[in-house]
Amino acid sequence: MTKNELVRELAEDFELPRKTVSEMVESILDKMTEVLKAGDKVQLTPFGQFKIRDRAARIARNPQTGEPVNVPAKRVLKFIPGKPLKEAVGAPKRGGSAKKATAKKATSAKKTVAKKTAAVKKAPAAKKATAKKTAAKKSKR
Repeated sequence: MTKNELVRELAEDFELPRKTVSEMVESILDKMTEVLKAGDKVQLTPFGQFKIRDRAARIARNPQTGEPVNVPAKRVLKFIPGKPLKEAVGAPKRGGSAKKATAKKATSAKKTVAKKTAAVKKAPAAKKATAKKTAAKKSKR
């Protein structure tokens, strides 16, 4: 949806002239820009919040040549959606699924280690039995 489409729909919904709605939308966006330039956050409670974050300077690598590249410090805009917006869009929940997956991985890793340990313990016994059979065959000859 573009800004013009938004203005058109709001004008129809509120039965106001498009010019008035356009000025209101433009004013809202200008005010949000002012607040974010000052370093404050804009919080639209059910929708989400806009924040300004400072990124520190760092050294990155050029993927083609592998040479180091200096990346200067900068300010970036971050949007954090509110819970109703997340649910409306259908974003996956973070809570329990990650913990369950980690627990399953840990359990399967323990089982794998236990199986390997058991196999290692059985291997010398098998060698001893083979050695006894070979010794018995030699003594019969």
